[in-house]
Amino acid sequence: MLQKNDMIELKIEDMGVDGEGIGKYDGMTFFVKDAVIGDEIRARVTKLKKSYGYARVEEILCPSEARTVPECELYKRCGGCQIQAMEYGKQLEFKQNKVRGNLIRIGGFAPEFVDEVMQPIVGMETPYRYRNKAQFPIGTDKEGNVVAGFYAARSHNIIPVTDCKLGVEQNREILDVVLSYMRENGVKPYDEAAGKGLVRHVLIRYGFTTKEIMVCLVINGKKLPAQEKLVDSLAKIEGMTSISVNRNMKNTNVILGEVTECIWGQPYIMDYIHLRKCGCDNVRIESTAETENAEGKGNAAGAGNAAERGKAAEEEDVAGERECIRGQREKDEFTMTDCAVAFHISPQSFYQVNPVQTEKLYSLALDYAGLTGKETVWDLYCGIGTISLFLAQKAGKVYGVEIVPQAIEDAKNNAELNGISNAEFFVGKAEEVLPEFYERESRQAGGSVSGGGEAAAVEEKDAGKADGRSMLHPDVIVVDPPRKGCDEKCLETMVKMRPERIVYVSCDSATLARDLRVLCDGGYEVKKVRAVDQFGNTVHVETVVMLSHKKPDSIINVKVEFGEGEGKVPLDNIAKRAEAYKPKERVTYKMIKEYIEAKYGFKVHTAYIAEVERDLGLPMYDVPNAVEELKQPRKYPTAEKVEAIKDALKHFEVWNKREEKENEIKNI
Repeated sequence: MLQKNDMIELKIEDMGVDGEGIGKYDGMTFFVKDAVIGDEIRARVTKLKKSYGYARVEEILCPSEARTVPECELYKRCGGCQIQAMEYGKQLEFKQNKVRGNLIRIGGFAPEFVDEVMQPIVGMETPYRYRNKAQFPIGTDKEGNVVAGFYAARSHNIIPVTDCKLGVEQNREILDVVLSYMRENGVKPYDEAAGKGLVRHVLIRYGFTTKEIMVCLVINGKKLPAQEKLVDSLAKIEGMTSISVNRNMKNTNVILGEVTECIWGQPYIMDYIHLRKCGCDNVRIESTAETENAEGKGNAAGAGNAAERGKAAEEEDVAGERECIRGQREKDEFTMTDCAVAFHISPQSFYQVNPVQTEKLYSLALDYAGLTGKETVWDLYCGIGTISLFLAQKAGKVYGVEIVPQAIEDAKNNAELNGISNAEFFVGKAEEVLPEFYERESRQAGGSVSGGGEAAAVEEKDAGKADGRSMLHPDVIVVDPPRKGCDEKCLETMVKMRPERIVYVSCDSATLARDLRVLCDGGYEVKKVRAVDQFGNTVHVETVVMLSHKKPDSIINVKVEFGEGEGKVPLDNIAKRAEAYKPKERVTYKMIKEYIEAKYGFKVHTAYIAEVERDLGLPMYDVPNAVEELKQPRKYPTAEKVEAIKDALKHFEVWNKREEKENEIKNI
């Protein structure tokens, strides 16, 4: 029987969502960090569960063809680049499959449909030196020397790093200056355990277009000693534009405090996001040889055997030319245009860390929105207005919503900076602002929406009634939510507003799949899905999706008379049918857990419910909050709990209704 520290040999046949290798030994599944699909390894067992375990690589017996030599010698210790040992082409394949798998497993979409709507992932030219932002914690090593670096995986132990291969090369020079200043002036780094010391973090931002640099020291105090010495040294670095101090004197893991003081230069740097060409996948690839062949088809009859002899050579030429044209089209896709949006970026600003890929991501979002210059658009979770200001250049009106007040202030300033006047921004939660706006405008328009208060942020704007009505049923809604996805109330309101198109930009394909299912059940259909690799050498991937409102195939007019008498429909029948077709309350995992505890006297975990649903072939959105749990290794409930969960699913008509449908299909 296997025990901890036993040595086993594994063939890595799959990869988990967090980049860990997956192999089987004696029927048991093992998750192995730093293993690459295709590796044959000798591994040491580190943890055992009932049906799965964890192991670490001790020796690579036969390396995978997908394995490559990482550029960073610290990648294993750091843990930030989970798949740096995988060849980049295979990284893209892994991420494409990750998005595809979540759409099928969590979203409940058919594999054939997913393959039809998914477009090729958008990769980078090189997966290194792409980050425009870095946050380095400051501490001491075992000898007491001041160091900067990154926290080791699942810990707050600092691994000394001054030149992360994902960041810009200027980071090293800046950190060398800061560390020298601290040593020479006796400035102590912050000690989390003791709550003492001064310098906590060094935040660096770099403008890829402008080459401007920002440095912000986060300190556990009000001022740096000998501050002018640090400023003099940093100011000599080419491109230095802004030096500031952020005060964070709380015992917290949050990096930035509430107060930032600019001590040299400007309180911000400027950078640009450029619009790039999109849509080359819609252009048919046609070769000159094909065209000539079609034009000369009528003259081919007399060619006889000569045509047959030349057929193979001609086909080879056509194939070669086709590949050449395809390669040129792919090269031309995402070429930079003259259209750009300028942004002021402060230490607190949310700004995508990979500017080159961000341009591709936002250009895709704009392309999917299909704007012509007249449309009304909502941009939810808008941040500092990065997507909103792109949309505003091609839309009639844009409303942006963001919960962070400073981000909205930045968005307004950025709109003014770019001379954009058709974009308005509101502070608040998207799941509160959007529903309250809809309810208020529906009432004013004579609708019958009930309940809810008024969105103060929107109400403060003295927008005309015409604007309110046009935004009540916008042409497009764009959402770019955090990793947890969209709030259910927000999704429900989006469906009620019935925009022609919804563009969903996601940083987590698991919650994306869950939300897409809700939108599709509400009358939308997925038209396009495209993953964009924003974070090379890591497991993270962005995805942009275009959804379109379903249109009826045809419309017929039916005349119905209500009341008593021949040919009329009794009103009592209408009431009965309305009751029969009344929408049932959405079943949540909380309801299932409460039912089981009340009837059986024991509790069940959310992941157990999800696991039983998965075994029954039910989509995971029936237990929406289980998405995060499903990213972890599978959890198997006892037989007693399985039966209790099945009983609850039948009680709430989640399982038996599906069985009835399957039986109906079988009986046809």
